[in-house]
Amino acid sequence: MDDHPVPGINLDATPSGTGCEECLNGEGAGWWLHLRRCAQCGHIGCCDSSPSQHASAHARTAGHPVVRSFEPGEDWFYEHTTKKFFRGPRLPDPQSRPPEQPSPAPAGKVPADWRERLHR
Repeated sequence: MDDHPVPGINLDATPSGTGCEECLNGEGAGWWLHLRRCAQCGHIGCCDSSPSQHASAHARTAGHPVVRSFEPGEDWFYEHTTKKFFRGPRLPDPQSRPPEQPSPAPAGKVPADWRERLHR
């Protein structure tokens, strides 16, 4: 049960993995630039600059409006409904993708012209 005062944050939800679930399952382009973590269920999806924008799609379809960056050294939250960034509580570890995991990723799936394929 979510006992944090910000709706959409579950302090017990652990990350679903270390990469975008849908990209790794072959949905969409299959690669990402940065990762976002659903603060309610732990789903890891790709950011809005990535070709498939799976984190935002998850927020819309699941009704989970809050994401946290899943990038090393970043601890910001974003609320899709209000379109505002904020600082929030510490979520269960891990706090980010492994630092040795490249960005963009996954290795071997990122096209040579990846910069031209990003959403701006």
